[in-house]
Amino acid sequence: MRLFHLDTTFTKLKSLEKGEYESCVFTSCELASVDISDRVFTDCEFVDCDLSMAKVYGSSFRDCVFRGCKLLGIRFESANPIGLSPRFERCLLAHASFQGRILKKIRFEDCSLTDVDFTASTLTEAVFDGCDLARATFEGTNLEKADFTSAVNVVLDPERNRLTNARFSLQGLPGLVAKYGVIVG
Repeated sequence: MRLFHLDTTFTKLKSLEKGEYESCVFTSCELASVDISDRVFTDCEFVDCDLSMAKVYGSSFRDCVFRGCKLLGIRFESANPIGLSPRFERCLLAHASFQGRILKKIRFEDCSLTDVDFTASTLTEAVFDGCDLARATFEGTNLEKADFTSAVNVVLDPERNRLTNARFSLQGLPGLVAKYGVIVG
């Protein structure tokens, strides 16, 4: 029998029972390297939590928000793809991976996305508001209508990604022509 939690606030957890969590708030939880596989999170908030290297195999994150969280090295490609719709605000996601995930309209606000892998992902209408994308990997990624206007350190190959109607600032132009050795300035 799976446990079901509704409208519950969890503070400073160091482990997480298998079950379903709906409209729950997780605050200051220390779940680094913890196996939280096969959990279902719907309309949940994670605030100031450390989930670095947590195992999320088969877990569902439906309409979840992560605020001020550390998510180093999380492999979101192993999460349940059905309904995967997280939002990230002021998070550290270095070395995370969204490889092959469909994440239409995903929002990243003021996040560090250094070394994040977006290979073969669908990020149509994604927003990277105030994000640092240093060494992020975009290869075969659908970025149609994505908004990079306030992102920094964006380097991607327009020939290897779909960029129709994607938006970039003039400061982002060098990252689009870097492979050609063109100097913009």
